[in-house]
Amino acid sequence: MKKLLGILLIVCLLTGIAAAGAFAEGASGDVEIWYYWETEGHQKALSHIIEEFNASQSAIKVSAKYVPFADFKKQLSIGAAADALPDLVILDNPDHAAYAAMGVFADITGKFDVSTYYPGPVNSCTLDGKLYGVPFGSNDLVLFYNEDMLAAAGCKVPTTWDELLETAKACSSDKVSGFAHSSLQNEEGTFNFLTWVWSAGATAYEMNSEGGIKALTQVKKMVDEGAMTQEAINWTQGDTMNQFISGNLAMMINGTWQIPTMRSEVPDLKWNVAPIPQDKVQASGLGGENYAVIAGGNEEAAIEFLKYATSKDVCLYMMNAMGYISSDSTIAEGQFEGDPVYQVFVDEMKYANARGPLPTWPQISDAISLAFNEVMTGTDPVAAAEKAQATIDSILK
Repeated sequence: MKKLLGILLIVCLLTGIAAAGAFAEGASGDVEIWYYWETEGHQKALSHIIEEFNASQSAIKVSAKYVPFADFKKQLSIGAAADALPDLVILDNPDHAAYAAMGVFADITGKFDVSTYYPGPVNSCTLDGKLYGVPFGSNDLVLFYNEDMLAAAGCKVPTTWDELLETAKACSSDKVSGFAHSSLQNEEGTFNFLTWVWSAGATAYEMNSEGGIKALTQVKKMVDEGAMTQEAINWTQGDTMNQFISGNLAMMINGTWQIPTMRSEVPDLKWNVAPIPQDKVQASGLGGENYAVIAGGNEEAAIEFLKYATSKDVCLYMMNAMGYISSDSTIAEGQFEGDPVYQVFVDEMKYANARGPLPTWPQISDAISLAFNEVMTGTDPVAAAEKAQATIDSILK
């Protein structure tokens, strides 16, 4: 691990972007960041703020390394065993608790103020009441709908499960599916499906409850009655968006990060967004990444970079470049002023649930995604719920 070199420095940013505050005593040396973003725009945005931070002072030098998403968790595990980790990582929020439990992440409780952040993102990097990270940026899920297709079917935007079923059926034809969301048998599918479970009043750990069975039953009903395409078990969220913008899908559940692509690729398509139709309560899923400081690395210098990276102007730059919502409510509230589409996502952050946080979340997610894949292909919802619950209970013991 890198060693602290130790000097005291108080600086102002020369670029005109306000720094988060004076550096802590001893905050100096090198800071390496690992990230997994493949999108060129995301990489350029991160490189830009790193260059600006490095140019603003001389005590800390930050660098970044790209690690492919498929290898990211493996590299973290190998690095932890070999004492070859960076100082800071940006990782998918459902994975945060697992590495915090392993002792990979530093406890930064009291070292960083998250009092203005949304509860969901903060919960995703909290374990046993201790803070092991800082939310980077968030996204959530809402209902996208084709305005022309709903109008042609004589339907209003659905607000309940029953209305969603009827509207999707009315919009379906030989060429158009009424509704879909990514239903892959993996974390991506779980992310979308859990909106049903939460809306029915159950938690992710209660698949064999009234709410869990009701959620599975509703999805099966949507498929059986031709309102939801079974093909969604093979679709990523990107695939689902492509079906929507190609005119093959009337409604979908998807996230804020799709908006830049949709606006650029199909500027003439008439579409809009609304809260996900609900059963008992309104619900959405929380997505996004967190920053995590590596325990035993250059912790103080990493925290100083975090203060800079989460300051208002820098945060807004990153969020707007990436199509994310700031996890800091005081920034998010004005982030998309004048943009009604993005504002729907901001409003839904109040109802966005985090997956986990739990060290064994990946195994639980596998049980959930298997359950809804089974009901979409014909399995009885009660049987699927019982099977999933047995797996979940064995993991939680």
